[in-house]
Amino acid sequence: MKLKMKQHMLLSVLAAGLVLAPLSGLSPSHAAAAPVSTAASQSSTISVFLDGTKLILSPSPIVTNGTTLVPMRAIFTALNADVAWEPETKTIIASKGNTKISLQIGTKQAIKNGKAVKLDVPAQQRNGATFVPLRFVAEALGADVAMDSKTKVIRITSAERLYAAREEAWRKAQEALEAAKPKLTTSKIVQLNDEKVVMINTKRAQGSGVVIGGNQILTNYHVIADASEATVITIDGDSLEVEGIVAYDEDYDLAVIQTKQEIGYDPVLLGTGYDLQKGDHVVAIGSPLGVQNTVSEGIVSNIYYDAIQISVPIDHGSSGGALFNDYGELVGITSSGIDKSSADLNFAIPMSNVFSLLDSIEYPVGEVAFLPSRLPDTLVGSSTDEIRKLMEDEFGTLPTSEGETKLERWNVSRDAKSGLLITAIIDPSFYMLYGHSTVDELRYWAVDAGAELRRMLPEDQIQLVVYYEQVFNFEPRGFKEGEVTNLGNGTWRVRYPVIDMQEKDKMHVQVRS
Repeated sequence: MKLKMKQHMLLSVLAAGLVLAPLSGLSPSHAAAAPVSTAASQSSTISVFLDGTKLILSPSPIVTNGTTLVPMRAIFTALNADVAWEPETKTIIASKGNTKISLQIGTKQAIKNGKAVKLDVPAQQRNGATFVPLRFVAEALGADVAMDSKTKVIRITSAERLYAAREEAWRKAQEALEAAKPKLTTSKIVQLNDEKVVMINTKRAQGSGVVIGGNQILTNYHVIADASEATVITIDGDSLEVEGIVAYDEDYDLAVIQTKQEIGYDPVLLGTGYDLQKGDHVVAIGSPLGVQNTVSEGIVSNIYYDAIQISVPIDHGSSGGALFNDYGELVGITSSGIDKSSADLNFAIPMSNVFSLLDSIEYPVGEVAFLPSRLPDTLVGSSTDEIRKLMEDEFGTLPTSEGETKLERWNVSRDAKSGLLITAIIDPSFYMLYGHSTVDELRYWAVDAGAELRRMLPEDQIQLVVYYEQVFNFEPRGFKEGEVTNLGNGTWRVRYPVIDMQEKDKMHVQVRS
C-alpha cells in the first residue's frame, strides 16, 4: 500500500541536533566513566549539575579508577526514580517508567531491563554510605552526561529535559512546515479529496470510507463488523465488491477493507493530526443518510486523547467518512454524534489511532475475509434454553443515543398455537427517562432482532416482547386493564409491553413511548 504519509524528516534533523555526542570510550554495552584520574581524587573537587541546577550530594562524589561514583539515594531521587535496597544480597534496585536497573555491591555487572551491562567500577560502600557509578545510572534512566575534565564539572541532562527539547524542536519543525504550506479553500479541499471518499453498503448498515491505497479503504469498525458481504460505491457511481477485512481494531472503531479490484483513485494524504488545535477549521466528506459525498464544515470543538470533538454536521451514514484540515490532509475519521442536541456534538477518531492500525498491517497482505458472525447460521432444533442463552448474550444490551440499557429476565417458551414467545424486562429507570426520546432506536433494535431470528428460524412464528415492570406501594391509576396487578401486602405491580415484535411471513413492530 502506498500511503502518502506526512513525513517527519525535518523533525528528525532538528531533534538529532539536541542529543549530545557520546563521549569517547563509551559503547552500548560498556558503561565507562569520563577519566578524571587513575586514583581516587579529592571528592570536593567534583561538582554535579542536573538540568543546570547544582546537586547537593552528601557524602560528596568520589572517583575510583577514573569512574565517578555518587551517593545512591541522592542521585536516584534527583532523577525521579524509585529505589530500593535489599540488605541480604546487597543489591540496589531502581525503576523509572519502563526501565528497571539493579546493581550489586562489589559486582562489575549491572542489569538493565533483564540485560547485563559491564561496569568498569562496581557499586560500593564507604563509611556506611552506598555509592553508584554516575554515568551508568544516569544514562540507564534516559539522561545524557557530559563532563568538563578541566573544571571537574559533570552536567546531566535529564530524560524529561531531553524530551521537552525534542518536543520543542518538533513544534518548531511543525510551524516551519505549516508556514511553507498554503492553506486551501473549502472548495479546493473538496476538489482534492472528493473522489477519495466512498460510500459503503452492507445488508445491515450504510457508511462511508476513505481510499488509502490501490484497493484499500479505511472506515469504522462498526460499519463493517457484522457484514458477510459489502459493496463500495464511488463518486462516479462504480460499484466495487469488497473482498474482506485486512485489519481492524474494535476498541478504536477502525477497520481497513479491501476491494476485489483497484479503486482507480489516488489515496488521501494522511496528516499526523498532532498540530490540530481547538478552534481549527475542518471539512468533512461522507454519506449521511445515504446522500453520497455530502460536504460539511465546522471547527474542532475539543480534543481528547481518543477523540476529536467537532461542530461539523454529520449523521447516520457519515461513519467512516473523512475529516480534513485546511491543507487537504486527513486528520480524522468521522464516527459518531449525539442526536438529541442542537449543539452539533459530533466526534472523529484521531490519526494516532489510525496509524496504530495501519502500522499493524503486514505486507504482502495474506488472506482477506469478513469477520465470522457472532450468531449461528440456524437455531432450528435448538432448545428454549439454548435460544434464551443466545438472546441474553447477543441481544441483552440495547444501545441508544442516550446510552446502553440492559434487558434482563429473559424467558423463551413454545406452544403449538402461538409459536415461539421470547420475553425480557427493560430497565424501568432508563425507560422512564428515555423511552420517549429513543422510540425510533427501540424500533430499529426490534427490527434487527426480528430479522436475525427469522434468518435462524425461518419456519417459526415468533413474538418478541420487552416489558416495563415496576412494583409500587400504592395502586397506580390510568393504565389499561390487566396492566396493574394487586400483589397483596399493600403492593401493586405495573407491567406492560414496551416493544412487541411479531413475525412469520411478515413482521409487525409496535413500540410504546
